[in-house]
Amino acid sequence: MHVSFNIESMHTLENNKLKIAVKKIGAELCQISSVQNINEFMWDANPTIWNNHAPNLFPIIGALKNGIYRFENKDYKISKHGFIRNNKDIVLHEQTSDSLIFKLRYNEKTLKSYPFKFEFFIIYKLIDNTIEVTHTINNCDENTIYFSVGGHPAFKCPVYQNETYEDYFLEFECEENSVKHLINMENGLISSNTESVFNNSNIINLTHELFNEDALVFKDLKSRKVTLKSDTYGAILSMKFKEFPYLGIWAKPTGNYVCIEPWLGIADHVDTNQDFKTKEGILSLKAKETFTATYSIEIHNNHLV
Repeated sequence: MHVSFNIESMHTLENNKLKIAVKKIGAELCQISSVQNINEFMWDANPTIWNNHAPNLFPIIGALKNGIYRFENKDYKISKHGFIRNNKDIVLHEQTSDSLIFKLRYNEKTLKSYPFKFEFFIIYKLIDNTIEVTHTINNCDENTIYFSVGGHPAFKCPVYQNETYEDYFLEFECEENSVKHLINMENGLISSNTESVFNNSNIINLTHELFNEDALVFKDLKSRKVTLKSDTYGAILSMKFKEFPYLGIWAKPTGNYVCIEPWLGIADHVDTNQDFKTKEGILSLKAKETFTATYSIEIHNNHLV
């Protein structure tokens, strides 16, 4: 059965294979559906578990130490993952036959928590069986601006009714030895502790217990592509994240979904000095310059017919 949505609260895009929907609030991707069958690929945002589909992360990723960062001797507060998610000021800037372009320009509200003049664009483009998600930041300031940016899409798991969560796994394109960086469960910050995950393999088997200690956070993966696979139905979807050096894998332990999160940036370390300019993973963009980064979600064709 297809998920039902309030049409007035979103924008849709469709080709001969895929239909996507994007919420007006937060410009959040909330639906990826097959046009030819009933298959849905995104988490339904069950409010009793996790009431999101795919928040957009800007100008920070994860949590700040004490909810505060420091810039030029002044403290600013931003909530976890920034202010694009759930933001009602984002507007549809342009729609074409194959794309939706959303925009947020700095305003009095953003300047209180983020003292930089910027334009944030997120572009969803349908190309055959793939959704390209492009983030563009324009520096409208007279000085360098600092930011992080990333995605948080939650994919339905399992896709088919005769499967269980444990029938699914993530397959990375390379053999990996990357460790996961553990999160302090009390404050959401990155600790100094790590744990082995791969041990010269390229597979992470999905279990609900995998996320008992929050997200799996990776800083040095060799892979730039990861595929969600089913033991029964094979490859479901692949994400390519060439321009994103950090990757988070996460779900609520009770949720039948998995988030594959490409990041340009990371939550604060427990020992951070809270200086925004030197924050780990922070990007800098000179006056009047533009930054762009894209990840893509490919739905494998055998699930679309």
